Amino acid sequence: MLLLMALLALPAVAQQQFTLEDLNFGGTNYQKMIPQNRPLKWWGDQLVRLSRDTLWTVNPQNGKEKVLFTRAQLNKRAGLTADSLQVRRLNMASFPYADKPLVLVYNDSEQRLINFKTGKTEWRQGIDYDVQAAEWSDMSRATAYVKDDNLYVTDGAGSTRQVTSDGSRDLVYGQSVHRNEFGIEGGLFWNPQGTRLAFYRMDQSMVTDYPLITVPELNDSTQVSATPAPEKYPMAGQTSHLVWVGVLDVATGDTVYLKAGDPTDRYFSNISWNPDGDIVYMMEGNRDQNVVDLVAYDAVTGNRIASIYHEAHPKYVEPQHPITFLPWDKEKFLLWSERDGYNHLYIYDTAGKLDKQLTSGNWVVMDLLGFDEQQRAVIISANADSPIQQNLYRVDVTTGKMTRIDEGGKGWHSGNLSASGRYLIDNYQEPDVPRNIAIVDTRNNKQKRYFTAPDPWQGYTVPEYRCGSIKAADDSTDLYYRMVMPVDFDPNKKYPTVVYVYGGPHAHNVDARWHYSSRSWETYMAQRGYLLFILDNRGSENRGRDFEQATFRHLGHVEMQDQMRGVDFLRTLNYVDTARLGVHGWSFGGFMTISLMTNYPDVFKVGVAGGPVIDWKWYEVMYGERYMDTPQTNPDGYAQTSLIHKAADLKGRLQIIIGLNDPTVVPQHAYSFFKACIAAGTQPDFFVYPGQGHNMRGHQSVHLHERITRYFDDYLK
Repeated sequence: MLLLMALLALPAVAQQQFTLEDLNFGGTNYQKMIPQNRPLKWWGDQLVRLSRDTLWTVNPQNGKEKVLFTRAQLNKRAGLTADSLQVRRLNMASFPYADKPLVLVYNDSEQRLINFKTGKTEWRQGIDYDVQAAEWSDMSRATAYVKDDNLYVTDGAGSTRQVTSDGSRDLVYGQSVHRNEFGIEGGLFWNPQGTRLAFYRMDQSMVTDYPLITVPELNDSTQVSATPAPEKYPMAGQTSHLVWVGVLDVATGDTVYLKAGDPTDRYFSNISWNPDGDIVYMMEGNRDQNVVDLVAYDAVTGNRIASIYHEAHPKYVEPQHPITFLPWDKEKFLLWSERDGYNHLYIYDTAGKLDKQLTSGNWVVMDLLGFDEQQRAVIISANADSPIQQNLYRVDVTTGKMTRIDEGGKGWHSGNLSASGRYLIDNYQEPDVPRNIAIVDTRNNKQKRYFTAPDPWQGYTVPEYRCGSIKAADDSTDLYYRMVMPVDFDPNKKYPTVVYVYGGPHAHNVDARWHYSSRSWETYMAQRGYLLFILDNRGSENRGRDFEQATFRHLGHVEMQDQMRGVDFLRTLNYVDTARLGVHGWSFGGFMTISLMTNYPDVFKVGVAGGPVIDWKWYEVMYGERYMDTPQTNPDGYAQTSLIHKAADLKGRLQIIIGLNDPTVVPQHAYSFFKACIAAGTQPDFFVYPGQGHNMRGHQSVHLHERITRYFDDYLK
């Protein structure tokens, strides 16, 4: 009893306080503060765990591990005794062939396929890390790459051919085009056999240069003056670039260009191949982005075969995914479309005949993970269970039956499918779960928990995270919000509140991940006595076509109406001090921040806008014209959404922050707003990060978020 009383008398262990070095991704302690993960790769249906020095096989039935090999063992077996040849790390290893004990690894200057059982090097090729793009074919073991603006191909035997010689800043080969819109993430596309390569060719010589500059580095005595760093930047309504698609025959070195006609004011995206590797498929859209066709081309001649799918919409059509052929039927493929109002999968044949709509409902397919070829099923992720969840499903192609196959059913699940489709890695978070990893048998839905991450914030002062929904300004649509409560929250107190906003297309802020996907800066602010409120308005992603297209031709206005419904909700909470209401956002969120500050000047006292769009006529062609049409066809919409004429309405304290070298929202936006403020006599504040682009990288992000925090401390708290 005396011992128990003594223990009870001990003072409570003090909870640690977070710093930005803990919470910001550029911070010195950040890697220790994020939920642990387990790097995993499939070798066929064999799961392999990776680390720097050791690989383990993982039994998918029971999760038990066994050492496959160590880095020292691999180097010794392969005879890699020279320091320059030794494999430095195994955590980037992969297993390209399901039926062969071959591991793809890297050293300082080359990549190797090593038989890890015998130690024999089956293939090797030098690596040039100073390339602009590269793509390897695991079938032919050929590598396509772009260096010094020209396209090269090194075949599996190590022979290199220079494919182009006229590449330049104006004439771009083998890289992303259309400014990475339409799901474009690269410009090199191997056929399944690795014998032919489709590639982009973009002529942007006619595109206006935007005059960015690079300032000298600190302590650089060799450079005195700033140097030009112009960016090819086609603004809305202006002349854009021209794009062609070439096809290289690796064996002969011959290149043909797809005969798609005049590329002026057209978009070519979602390039894919048929299983035989002799037909190229491409989505072709008009500049208005309201019509798209899936067109097939002969890869040998470049001749147009046929348009096999057509889709149109009065607002816009936005293809984001290439077609994917069914592995058991080379005449049928999966096509993504929002034509019924939600992003779903359809099965078509190569003649353009609809076989069936595979998925349907008031929810969206978010990813196609692969196939169970033996049992003819498709594995997908979707938000069918909840708009703020992502779950994993098995869809029987014959019957259309859809079965959820993840562990627990709540939260945000990401999947990685084995080669046969039999097994699935289910890596997920829930609002109160930092990370779990389960191994799932997709055929019988048996699940084995493999890894449970500890809470990396154990021992720290952590705020409460809440999630709920309110009605949009249309009085019918549900909008989801997250609130981060002040640390040591007392409902009898009133707290300064910051609305964090993005609000634009192809993004969302609130979902069922850990802490409802809260940004770490919100926790930092909650620790300092603020309440944070985050709402996904109409126009954001994963809610269907009508939800997303509600903002068409007048970006910012429907979004503000919904955000103000959020403010109405905050006014019902006695602990929210609506006299101390702030707003912060970046990019589209920066546009929203200034929009709210100037359209509702008596509501928001303080704002911090990062990289803000000020006038959509200065934004890039593809994105800007999709959502706003052109300044010539929608002059009223552009005038209505421009913030230039709102400069006179600025009343509270506003800080604008940009990167001096921002190639996405060019500095002209901020500078023009300041010019308007000078004319109007209003007084925003300004901070710029030299050498930085649209986002602050590395440790400068810590500096950025300290600056944002101080601004609210100075003027809102």
